[in-house]
Amino acid sequence: MHLADSFLVHYLNRFDKYCFNVILHGKTYTVGEGKPVFQVTIHRDIPKSELLASTSLALGEAYMRKDITIDGDLFTVLKCLLEQTSQFSLDKNALGSILYTPESKAKQKVQVSSHYDLGNDFYNSWLDPSMSYSCAYFKHTDDTLEQAQHNKVHYILDKLHLERGMSLLDIGCGWGYLLLEAAQKYGVKGYGCTLSKEQWKKGQERIQKLGLEGQVQIDLLDYRDLNESERKYDRIVSVGMLEHVGRSNYPLYMEKANHLLVDGGVFMLHYISGHDEEIGNPWMRKYIFPGGTLPSLREIISLAYDYDFQVLDVESLRRHYYKTLHCWYQNFEKVRDAISQDKGEEFVRMWELYLCGCAASFYIGSIDIHEILMTKGTNNQLPMIRWY
Repeated sequence: MHLADSFLVHYLNRFDKYCFNVILHGKTYTVGEGKPVFQVTIHRDIPKSELLASTSLALGEAYMRKDITIDGDLFTVLKCLLEQTSQFSLDKNALGSILYTPESKAKQKVQVSSHYDLGNDFYNSWLDPSMSYSCAYFKHTDDTLEQAQHNKVHYILDKLHLERGMSLLDIGCGWGYLLLEAAQKYGVKGYGCTLSKEQWKKGQERIQKLGLEGQVQIDLLDYRDLNESERKYDRIVSVGMLEHVGRSNYPLYMEKANHLLVDGGVFMLHYISGHDEEIGNPWMRKYIFPGGTLPSLREIISLAYDYDFQVLDVESLRRHYYKTLHCWYQNFEKVRDAISQDKGEEFVRMWELYLCGCAASFYIGSIDIHEILMTKGTNNQLPMIRWY
């Protein structure tokens, strides 16, 4: 192969940990040694400048447009490539508008809406009936997704050590399933907030359907506007919301939680974590979670002690999220044609890339998910063992 044939073909040779074929203009090139695991066909070349600016963005957009197609399992392809992210190119200066977005209330509201307000019908078509859009908990190998999501919610509620009559705040409550379960099983008073109009709308419908109007309340509200002078809570939970807070706002987030929680109260924080404090994947930030940032475990633990929290337990659910995403992808593929008709083929390929890419990332351990259980100050009333 000559460099003049295609810079893209030349560039792909750096990903030689696994063997695969590349086809361009009817000519086959082999990367790596051994038996090819998959095949990439290039229908339209990718400019050198785009590849060098961001590998993930250039290849991701090419896949969305069908400029490149794949023969083989998409998860396997992404797993092979993502194991070699040290070979990815990233010019942070060229991608400043994607990597360094404002973290103001107004901007973050738009960012959240761009993902979570795609429509309740869309999410309902491939999530489980509870519409839980976070890591499930597979207690048994044969658990269905629905059972695993039920497990997850009650595992979290068990960790909170709820008692009847307590108040529970859910920061970033989604469609409200956790609050509703807490109210029905434990008899607590639940309050939640979300920035998604679609989630808020569904939450109101669920509350009314279950007759919980006086017990559960969900507001369309930024967590920064929660007024600690009006009420404090016995327990606080936040599931999959911290990723949208933005690094500059982590201290404010922890301070707000501290002010809203009663002394000795329990705070359960469940979030996707990165291994470091680097900016995330440019393709993911542009197309899936604008402004999304993955906090590292060390920075959140450090901040906890800056704001009077004492950490009781930390648990990784990494493999559970791999399995959750695998289930979501399978469900998504079952309704793929209907979604494509509604939102277009490029949208569908984008979501396939997102679901499989995240599944691969959790599988290989390049990202993690942690549950941090902590108390505000010292609490000597909780059981001395892992009661949950």
